[in-house]
Amino acid sequence: MTKSQQKIELNAQKREVLGSGVKRLRRDGYIPAVLYGKGQESLPLQVSLKDFNKTLKIAGESTLVYVNVNGQSYPTIIHDVSRDTLTDGILHADFYKVRLDEKIKTNVPVVFIGESPAVKELGGIFVRNVNELEVEALPQNLPHELTIDISALKNFGDKITIKDLKQGLGTLAELTAEDDDAIIATVQEPMSEEELKASLEAPTTGVEDVEVIKKEKEEEVVEEAVETSAGEQK
Repeated sequence: MTKSQQKIELNAQKREVLGSGVKRLRRDGYIPAVLYGKGQESLPLQVSLKDFNKTLKIAGESTLVYVNVNGQSYPTIIHDVSRDTLTDGILHADFYKVRLDEKIKTNVPVVFIGESPAVKELGGIFVRNVNELEVEALPQNLPHELTIDISALKNFGDKITIKDLKQGLGTLAELTAEDDDAIIATVQEPMSEEELKASLEAPTTGVEDVEVIKKEKEEEVVEEAVETSAGEQK
């Protein structure tokens, strides 16, 4: 249920350009980055945007990446990626240096594969409850993603739990979730036309109702304050 990757390497150069000068850096096809970690002095870097995009696609933010700088290799995890809010283009990246002999915790994406007979044949509704899960492992053993085969979901109400995923995870990595019965995914029975009609006809609380309720509460607060004040005066 896990998918690991081969050794991933990324070349970078020490960055001398700081501040507003990084705009020119980006125009030249590079992004500013920084490498840091426990016992590691912060190291400003510049990385080819093309190479970084390729690495990010393969590694995500949970797989070990060896950043090569002037002949020295640093084992890292892509810790944070800043993006432009309008274009979604990458503006900056953080590389967190790790120790290969110390376990770390990180969130790993959950990917569903296969087809559920309950969905395909019975018309059920597939419900996923998580997009990622926290995993603890040595950096070199962190999976790139957690793949879950949903072909076992054959009937309405069938589910996949944390316990099911733990059993297939192996011994090199472990899920940190404590609730083994927590549901990762399930299949629900579709609503009948009568149930759907009833839910659509059910009264809802509109803006006017909210304002009335708010006004009533405010009046209750005022009345309580008056009663309390009167009681104290006595």
